[in-house]
Amino acid sequence: MKGIGLLNFAIQTARDAGSLLAERFGRALRITNKSELDLVTESDLASEKLIIDRIKTYHPRHAILAEESGASSPATLEAQSEWRWIIDPLDGTTNYAHGYPCFCVSIGLEHNGRMEVGVIYDPMRDELFTAERGEGASLNGRRLHVSAINNLGAALLCTGFPYDVRERSDFARHFANFIMNAQGVRRDGAAALDLAYVACGRFDGFWEEGLKPWDVAAGSLMVEEAGGRVSKYDGGPLSIYMPPILASNGLVHEQMMRVLSA
Repeated sequence: MKGIGLLNFAIQTARDAGSLLAERFGRALRITNKSELDLVTESDLASEKLIIDRIKTYHPRHAILAEESGASSPATLEAQSEWRWIIDPLDGTTNYAHGYPCFCVSIGLEHNGRMEVGVIYDPMRDELFTAERGEGASLNGRRLHVSAINNLGAALLCTGFPYDVRERSDFARHFANFIMNAQGVRRDGAAALDLAYVACGRFDGFWEEGLKPWDVAAGSLMVEEAGGRVSKYDGGPLSIYMPPILASNGLVHEQMMRVLSA
């Protein structure tokens, strides 16, 4: 497949960005607020610069969509390019800023509107999650598969709190309903890692609203390539540009949809 060299490029880039984050972790950081609850640190910006500079050097005709700088390619190139890199240079910024070691680098590659490559790297655990369309998903080179849990009552789920959670009345209802219907619900604060954990069977399902393309680009492909299912809350096809997202091992998907529609 034409993406094989691109996968290796994404792996090395994610590792280098992750090393940068790990080196700075726990130090005093300059932190600014994009909104009341949404932070950005100097490490976000340094990681993003590293990734974008690398892409521009080796793939100068590819478009880029990155969390902190948005669409960084000229509009004409954006329209012409078949390839688009979708980057979260530090997923879990609030965790990172507080010294909580749950964060990652997420790099996805889209070709003509379809995700083809996904890499999620957790530098604190040295866990590298990779996916390539049609080729499966892996963790540190070992093939991944979603869990075999088929009963929501035995499922461990994960979610995230949107930055505008105080304005989302549905979220509290969904959260309460899942607590009452699942074995457990976790909230780790890094959506890309949450999706990677669904792919490797640590979580059985994940739901969240208010996410951005860079939060889910790599992870959604990873879940699919590990044998799981991703969709909107109503089961319709997922667009990474149109949240919300429901991801699962596939076996509890319909049960989760029923809770979300209650």
